[in-house]
Amino acid sequence: MFRKVLIANRGEIALRVINACRELGVRTVAIYSEADRNSLHVKFADEAICIGPPRPADSYLNVPAVISAAEIANVDAIHPGYGLLSENANFAEVCRASNIKFIGPPPEVTRLMGEKEKARQAMKAAKVPILPGSDGVIASVEEAQDVASTIGYPVILKAKAGGGGRGMRIVRNSDDLPNLYHSASTEAANAFGNGELYMEKFIEQPRHIEFQVLADEHGHVTTLFERECSIQRRHQKLIEEAPSLQVTPKLREEIHKTLCRSLSDIGYQNAGTIEFLMDEDKKLYFIEMNTRIQVEHPVTEAITGVDLVKAQLRIASGERLSDILPEKIEIRGHAIECRINAEHPVKFTPSAGKITAFNVPGGYGVRVDTAQYAEGVVPPYYDSLIAKLIVHGVDREAAIAKMERALGQFIVQGIDTSIPLHQEIFADQDFRAGEFDTKFMERFLAKRG
Repeated sequence: MFRKVLIANRGEIALRVINACRELGVRTVAIYSEADRNSLHVKFADEAICIGPPRPADSYLNVPAVISAAEIANVDAIHPGYGLLSENANFAEVCRASNIKFIGPPPEVTRLMGEKEKARQAMKAAKVPILPGSDGVIASVEEAQDVASTIGYPVILKAKAGGGGRGMRIVRNSDDLPNLYHSASTEAANAFGNGELYMEKFIEQPRHIEFQVLADEHGHVTTLFERECSIQRRHQKLIEEAPSLQVTPKLREEIHKTLCRSLSDIGYQNAGTIEFLMDEDKKLYFIEMNTRIQVEHPVTEAITGVDLVKAQLRIASGERLSDILPEKIEIRGHAIECRINAEHPVKFTPSAGKITAFNVPGGYGVRVDTAQYAEGVVPPYYDSLIAKLIVHGVDREAAIAKMERALGQFIVQGIDTSIPLHQEIFADQDFRAGEFDTKFMERFLAKRG
């Protein structure tokens, strides 16, 4: 096991990694921007180093500053968390060149799976089901018209290097395609420095389902079941749960076998998530892979009893899955996670500022991952996520009841949060019945008026 690990992140995920390291007897080094000087991840790490001003580009995304901190602290490894540098293949290469272990997949694999169209082709070659679409990047509007007419409208244009819904446009007819093609390409170029697009068949009312995977450095791969992530607004997830009510044991086993084979073939290592869309016939189609730990990993931990962050650390230190995981992993009950964001629950405007009161719920089967506290400050420079509320019950009905109770006991004053929005969603009859898809929030907000 490593002697000392630097956490190249902030907020709740940085604290989550610190906790896992401490339980494994590993010393930790936090990095922080000037805006995060009083953050809990700074307080609870064994060492902390300021790496720059508040703007992410000047601190958390500044690769030379992060590597310098790692070298000053003389660490063995870097855990990137999620977001920021976690899927940056160039950063992973710099870690390798600096003789610092990057806790994640090799940079070559990160680069392959990070370009969505290359990932799509790799999964297609491995017999993972994918949506009908272009064979690669679409070079012109004319080519886009040809592909769309072949696979049939509606179609969706996606940024080759995209994420978070940017550089993405749904096209329902040929007349709209030219303008949407140009606007998607422009948005992608501005967001990612790459305006290239590819095309897929668009499913009208899909469910968003993802499979958690772990792979060691000896060629062994396994899945830890699936998560349902269909409750999202503007492609940003709000609520996740595990397992999915729509995935049958037969389908779960089929996907498990397919992913174990395909990820072993490409040399995948450490934690990752394969994301799928499910159509109305309950068929799954690959859309992308996230080569890191996910925000929603706690729901998988709840139903399996596996600490995924500890597993990441142990895999990166050379251990085999057979030594890390129980011989047999079974689904235990049902888990749900709510992302608590610092934003207005109706207007969805960001809400930075000082937290004047902060009370987190507790009790059996309730977990809160956060780095916030009373008198703490939510800076305006970063993602609005301030906490994750996770519950675990014997079944979905019990988990919903527990979540409603926990949301009512979660108090945050001084700033606006999404807690009232979550309470509304959990009171919705369609949600309670499990009758939803990725368009749920559009219908929900339309009913809200």
